[in-house]
Amino acid sequence: MKTNEIREMSAIDLDNKIGALKDELFRLRFQMATGQLDNPMRIREVKKSIARVKTIQRERELKA
Repeated sequence: MKTNEIREMSAIDLDNKIGALKDELFRLRFQMATGQLDNPMRIREVKKSIARVKTIQRERELKA
C-alpha cells in the first residue's frame, strides 16, 4: 500500500487493516514453516505495510 492511500483511511479502517495484515503475516509464516511459501519476499512487504500503518496511526495520536 502507498502512504497516500493509508492517510486517506479512517482510524477504524486502519485498525481493521492492521488486523488483516497481521493475519496474513501469520499465514505466510505458517506456509514458510511448512515449505509451501511461493514468494518469501511477501513476508517483507507485509511487515513494511504493518509498519507504515502503525506509523501513520502514531502520527495521528501525536497530532491530536
